[in-house]
Amino acid sequence: MGEGAATMINWRVASRLGRISNLPTVWSNVAAGAALSGQLPPPATLLLLLLALSLIYTAGMFLNDAFDRRIDAVERPERPIPSGQVSPLAVFASGFAMLGAGISLLACMGRASLIAGLLLAGCVLLYDLHHKRNAFSPLIMGLCRALVYITSALAVTGGRLPPPVWLGASVLLAYLIGLTYAAKHENQGRIQRLLPLLGLAAPLLCLPLGPPSWPLLICLGLFLLWVGRCVWLAMFRRQRDIRTAVGGLIAGISLSDALLMAAHDMPSWALAGALAFLLTTQFQQRIAGT
Repeated sequence: MGEGAATMINWRVASRLGRISNLPTVWSNVAAGAALSGQLPPPATLLLLLLALSLIYTAGMFLNDAFDRRIDAVERPERPIPSGQVSPLAVFASGFAMLGAGISLLACMGRASLIAGLLLAGCVLLYDLHHKRNAFSPLIMGLCRALVYITSALAVTGGRLPPPVWLGASVLLAYLIGLTYAAKHENQGRIQRLLPLLGLAAPLLCLPLGPPSWPLLICLGLFLLWVGRCVWLAMFRRQRDIRTAVGGLIAGISLSDALLMAAHDMPSWALAGALAFLLTTQFQQRIAGT
């Protein structure tokens, strides 16, 4: 495996390795973490965060394929490394370079965001190294996404984490646990237990007690319909389609972000989350998100 593989990565291969169709979900995570901090981030800070965390996400996807290359040779031989489209060395080098670049950008925004970025990078590497047959891999993946919220908030506030950020990060952690549990069963064709999927409903815990606004009602309706459809595809459809359901649940991350921001009376930010969801679904039609 890998003999005669290309040492240079072209754009088409890079987009598949990085699963860049899912990048808008990282952008909505950044927006939610910044918005829930209670401070309006300067445009330069927001752009740096988007770039830094996009690099770390893409690095994680590259390294995931590099570390999983022998398993993919059996289970997913169409992936770029086992199919000979690129060499493992090129993927490792690109992945670690992007990871370093992302952390360097976070260092420019202060010590707190750097520390959070290092924790995020550590969780990314831990997941990539040991997620197959690891019962705790859904938790590790959830921590990766929760740390995007935390890193973004720390960069905006200069080191503070207001309660809405902790709540949002906890909700995202629970959602990702459910999503990653479903993803672990893609090749099995059947999800064994329903209980871990209950984390997908965690965003509903953030709904305010008072009368809901129209933006909140719209976000809530979209979230319930979309996530409900994905669960039906994975669990209750006669011919289960777990891979499609997982791709949909990944896009649903942005709907969760939008719902959280709408629940905190931030309609403009919620709209950005909804647009990120639409972008993800459109991009996934061209580049597989799983």
